[in-house]
Amino acid sequence: MKKFQELDEEKKSRILEAALLEFAEEGYEKASTNNIVKQAGIGKGMLFYYFKNKKQLYHYLVEYSLTIMQEEYMSEIDISETDFIERMKEVTRLKWEVYVKHPAVFRFASTFFLSDMDELPERLKEQYASLQENGYALIYKDIDYTLFREDVSSEKLFQIIQYFLGGYEERLRIELKQQLIQLSDFDSYVKEFFEYLDVLKVTFYKEERQ
Repeated sequence: MKKFQELDEEKKSRILEAALLEFAEEGYEKASTNNIVKQAGIGKGMLFYYFKNKKQLYHYLVEYSLTIMQEEYMSEIDISETDFIERMKEVTRLKWEVYVKHPAVFRFASTFFLSDMDELPERLKEQYASLQENGYALIYKDIDYTLFREDVSSEKLFQIIQYFLGGYEERLRIELKQQLIQLSDFDSYVKEFFEYLDVLKVTFYKEERQ
């Protein structure tokens, strides 16, 4: 796939965007290379010049997506912030900055995370497992538990915030996909999200630590 890497950026971007969205919307089995080349505006022969079959293309997209998330998201998280909710603000801000920059990557990633990972080559399984392990550590490592109210289970607090994060992010994804909101509105939605997190801080933190 070295030849694909050497392709001019504009054409490479078109192919990646078309392929990521096709697999995200149709799944691996139903994804059509005919649709991909049509959306990318290239000939089918060109696609198979760079990727010998659909499976190789899919594996490339998995590796590409994992690399984007590691290099542009995970590696930028600041774990020196020991306040859990403040760290979650930073995590979410970074995540959505990357989402705005690479929406097709996140739509694709959300589908392969739910797919049968056993079908992937070992190197991709290892890359995925490493991303998961690092992500967990970045979110929970060195958290200051003394900030929390003593009558609240920190484990349940983490779960509540994770449930909230998942629900809010899903709402944004749906509205972005349906074009109910524009990417230019992103900052106002992040501000709204932070306000909700501050409500959780008032609810679950010791009064003197809020």
